[in-house]
Amino acid sequence: MCGSEEQLYITDIEGTRLNVCRKCAGFGKIITPLKTSPLVKKQKKATKTEEEPEPDIIRMVMREFPKKIRNAREKLGLKQEEFAKKIKEKESVVHKMETGELAPSLKLAEKLEKMLGIKLIEEYEEKHKKTTATKAEKLTIGDMIKIKRR
Repeated sequence: MCGSEEQLYITDIEGTRLNVCRKCAGFGKIITPLKTSPLVKKQKKATKTEEEPEPDIIRMVMREFPKKIRNAREKLGLKQEEFAKKIKEKESVVHKMETGELAPSLKLAEKLEKMLGIKLIEEYEEKHKKTTATKAEKLTIGDMIKIKRR
């Protein structure tokens, strides 16, 4: 409850089992000490020592997808109806994609890339700024309760 990282205890507090420190265990009945595996401790330390957060990879369908799909289909010499049957989609879906009314899902875009031999999906890297929060800036549930009582 307080966010302490010392030895934790499985404690029954008002009918709910929680993993809490010795001090917070006073709010309920201690059932047993929590046994933490060395593997969990290593993972916690590893995340604390990380300096750079991993960037997120965002996959999006290109803006010019209608033109690319239509040109590639026409190069294959297929009509919309024939192409729709080939990719197992409705003709109206193909028509709407080629007019830009409907953007294909990533799954459909991947299928189109394979069938037409074109690139429709772009990947962007979203980097996160490193935040350095001090202990005073981190709020726990216990802190929130104290704030609410004031």
